[in-house]
Amino acid sequence: MTHKIAILGASGYTGAELVRLIATHPTMEVAALAANSKAGMKMSDVYPHLRHLNLPDLVTIEEIDFSAIDLCFCALPHKTSQEVIRTLPETLKIVDLSADFRLRDPAAYKKWYGNDHAAPEMQQEAVYGLTEFYREDIKSARLVAGTGCNAATGQFILRPLIGAGVIDLDEIILDLKVGASGAGRSAKELLLTAEMTENATAYSVGGTHRHLGEFDQEFSLIAGRPVEVQFTPHLIPASRGILATGYVKGDAQAVQDALVAAYADEPFIHVLPLGQVPAMKDVRATNLCYIGVVADRRPGRAIVVGTLDNLCKGSSGQAMQNANLMLGEDETAGLMLAPVYP
Repeated sequence: MTHKIAILGASGYTGAELVRLIATHPTMEVAALAANSKAGMKMSDVYPHLRHLNLPDLVTIEEIDFSAIDLCFCALPHKTSQEVIRTLPETLKIVDLSADFRLRDPAAYKKWYGNDHAAPEMQQEAVYGLTEFYREDIKSARLVAGTGCNAATGQFILRPLIGAGVIDLDEIILDLKVGASGAGRSAKELLLTAEMTENATAYSVGGTHRHLGEFDQEFSLIAGRPVEVQFTPHLIPASRGILATGYVKGDAQAVQDALVAAYADEPFIHVLPLGQVPAMKDVRATNLCYIGVVADRRPGRAIVVGTLDNLCKGSSGQAMQNANLMLGEDETAGLMLAPVYP
C-alpha cells in the first residue's frame, strides 16, 4: 500500500528534509507540495539537490485536494500552522513540525509565544511527538506535535535520569550548541557568513528560550513536581547538528545505568560506554541520537553529552518516525540512514 503524503511549507529546510527522507521510504509517496510564497515553482528550482526526484510542482495550500491525502506534514512557521491546521479535514492525519501544539496548557503557550492560541481545543487533542516516550499514544493519534530540536536533545539525555530518580532535580544545567539551520531559512543578520564565521553566540540567555516551556512541561510531569533547568543555547558556525551537555548531581554509574535501561531496545538512540562522548558528525543527516556519560572530577556529579541532527532526529526524521506509527508502518522505515562523514 502506498501512502499519499502532503507537505505544507515544503520550501523550508524541514520541508526539504522530509522530501529527502520520503524518497527512500518504501510506502510513502509525495503527492502534494505547498509553499505559498513559491507556488508555481518546481521543487528543484528551490532545492537543486532534489532535482533527481520526480516531484509535484509547488502549489498553494488551497490548491491541494486533501481527500486524496493520507497524511500531511505541516512544516509551516509558528502561529501560521495552527491557523491552517484547524481548517484541514478532521479525518486527515497530521504531523505538525511547528511549536503550535507542543504545549498542552493555553496559558503556558501564551506565556512562551506571546499570543492566544487560535485552536485551543486542538491543543488537548495533540500528542507530544517525542516518539520514544509517547509511542503508544502516537499510534492512534490524529494530530502529533513535533518537539523542538533543542527540546528533544535535552530531553533524551535528561528524561530517563529524572524518571529513575538518580539526579538532584534542583541542580540541572544544560548547555547546548546548535547549527545555523536550527534558525530556519529566512534571512537573518546573525546568520550571515561574516557574522557566524569564527564566532559562537549565546542567545535567549537567562531563561527566555521558548523550548524551556517544553522542558518545564515534560520534566515536571515526570517528576510529579515543578522542575526548572538552567538552559543556555549557543549558535555555532555549522550548518546542522546539536550537541547538548548536561551537568547533573548524581552518581555517574547510576546515570549510565538509567540511560542504558531506558534505551536498550530503541533503534535510534545509542548510549556509549561510560567515559566516552559523541560528536555532532557521528550522527550527521540521520535519525540517530548518541549519548555519553563521564564522571566529573567531583564525586557525586556527572556530565552527560548528547548529539543529534536538528533537521532529522530533531525535526523531520522524528516527524517521519511518528508518521510511520500513525500509518501502521515499521517505525524505522525510511530512516535507517548511515551518517554522512566527514
